Amino acid sequence: MATQYKAGVKLKSAVCDTQIMVLRVPAEPLDIRIGGAPALAGDEAGTGAALDPALAGGSLTGKRYTDAQETMEFLCTKGGEGTITVAGYDIGIKQAKALPSSD
Repeated sequence: MATQYKAGVKLKSAVCDTQIMVLRVPAEPLDIRIGGAPALAGDEAGTGAALDPALAGGSLTGKRYTDAQETMEFLCTKGGEGTITVAGYDIGIKQAKALPSSD
C-alpha cells in the first residue's frame, strides 16, 4: 500500500521494535515496509503480521538509512530486528562522505 509521506513523519514497525523518522522522500506515494510488514504511522495498531525471516537484517538506532541514489533518507530512532525496505528494495545505512585531505 503506497502512501504519500512528508519529512518529519514518525513511522514504526508492526512486527518488531523499529521506529524511524522520515527525513527526505520524493513527492510520490511510497510503499515503506519494516521487516516485511507495512510501516505504521503514529498510533496505528499492528495487524498481527509476522517478521519475514528474509527481512530480519535489523536496523540500528541513530543511523541514517538511504537508497542508492539518495532520493530518500530515514533516521532510525529505535532499533529492531526488521530491515527497512521501500517498494521491495532494501534501504541501507548511509555512508559517511570522505573529507578532503589537509596536506
